[in-house]
Amino acid sequence: MGRTRIINDPSYLVPLLRTFGSRTHKKVFDLLIADWMTKEEIDEEIGADSYKSLLNLKKAGLLESKWRFPEPGENPVKEFRTSYTDVQVNFQSSFEDLSDIIMLAFKPYDEVKDSIELLKQNIEEGNTSMSKLTRDMNMSVPKICAIARRSDNISVMGQRLKLIEKEEELEL
Repeated sequence: MGRTRIINDPSYLVPLLRTFGSRTHKKVFDLLIADWMTKEEIDEEIGADSYKSLLNLKKAGLLESKWRFPEPGENPVKEFRTSYTDVQVNFQSSFEDLSDIIMLAFKPYDEVKDSIELLKQNIEEGNTSMSKLTRDMNMSVPKICAIARRSDNISVMGQRLKLIEKEEELEL
């Protein structure tokens, strides 16, 4: 592999910090850096359900997938591995935004769920433009992006946000 993930947006730190701040997520990452594995193989190896770990790795942009050719008479199954082995970080941020981003990464979900729900409500009402969201929510772009990246079902797509449908999450 040997690919480098380049991070130019500080909000990308949220899923990365969540990945490497969890023993389970880190264990899944370590397994997938070595080889392609199915969800079932990962679950067996770690002795737990790997869904949240795989979802977090996908959100961090660290997961790739492909279909494993099945044995005759069996169904194809999706397998995963990490996309990158290295990281290069290159961004400038105010300490206020950076501290918000780090806090959002490590706070328990109960402490960030209101912000996530407010952002989700704005998107459901059609407010998907980053510039309009910053005005309406009175938050900086990095903080809004960090909240979106903390959520399991909001995706940042350039200057717009999008709700992720359940089928799109991992497509296992």
